[in-house]
Amino acid sequence: MSTAEAPAKKQRVAKVIGTHNGTFHCDEALAVFLLRKTNTYRDADLKRSRDPAVLDTCDIVVDVGAVYDESKQRFDHHQRGFTEVLGHGFQTKLSSAGLVYKHFGQEIIASHTQAPSNDVQVTTLWLKLYKEFIEAIDAIDNGISQYPNDLSPKYRSRTDLSSRVGWLNPAWNESVDSQSVDALFEKASKLTGEEFIGRLDYYSKAWLPARDLVVSALAARMNVDPSGKIILFEQYAPWKEHLFEIESELNLEEDLKPVYVVYADETAGNWRIQAVPVSPESFESRKALPEAWRGLRDDDLSKASGIDGGIFIHASGFIGGNQTKEGALAIAKAALTM
Repeated sequence: MSTAEAPAKKQRVAKVIGTHNGTFHCDEALAVFLLRKTNTYRDADLKRSRDPAVLDTCDIVVDVGAVYDESKQRFDHHQRGFTEVLGHGFQTKLSSAGLVYKHFGQEIIASHTQAPSNDVQVTTLWLKLYKEFIEAIDAIDNGISQYPNDLSPKYRSRTDLSSRVGWLNPAWNESVDSQSVDALFEKASKLTGEEFIGRLDYYSKAWLPARDLVVSALAARMNVDPSGKIILFEQYAPWKEHLFEIESELNLEEDLKPVYVVYADETAGNWRIQAVPVSPESFESRKALPEAWRGLRDDDLSKASGIDGGIFIHASGFIGGNQTKEGALAIAKAALTM
């Protein structure tokens, strides 16, 4: 077949995302960014309008139109009677960002991390990012107070992502055309997206590996001491948040929970013994290091404990140090009996 006779190559028609025009907000800015990270709406065009005739020409519409219907690809949250939440224990009403994240978030995370879509870690990241990033955007857009008892904060913070998006809008006394505002919206969408991707990269590349280390160390704690009360990390990793979450997921009874964590000091090359607090924010420990050793350092600590290589025991007994792993473990094991 000659070149002239070859059938014309079918041109790809770009999908179109619709949202409202005028003043923009963090939720639809992020929703548009997230949609452009999906296979279906990758590199989609954008129409900003409140005209139903214009919105009807779009493949998907977010934050406008008074309809939430996944089958029609309509994701608004302003209509009377809308009560959609993410589920999984979350009770915050969704904004357009939360709606898009609920339906497309796991696909976006799997694609970005190159993990199988049914990987349990994709679900773990999906829930973590909602808790730490998306939920606040939903709450702010829906006017949900962070203080359920209407307590007045001691100061105002207007540096959150929703506020930073708000500041990108033209001032009330600036005269700008719709094309200029649309360009500012794209800037806002990029801002929200860069922060979302930054968080996703952190949680997938740093937070999740730390969680894996805690899962492994918790499972192996009987090999460290038959009591199961000591966890050993061969390398430093942030462990506190993960430990409490995993204990809760496993429904560990109180007498099975660890009380000491031994880990390599990430800077000094020494070893640390830390008492597990009673809660993530508490200064009270499940079992503080022995009172007789508190406030002692170096040789004084080694003599009092009978364990060589002593560095210090904090005056409150929540943490201590030793020059070697063996010494740190010896301190933890001895403290269990005191």
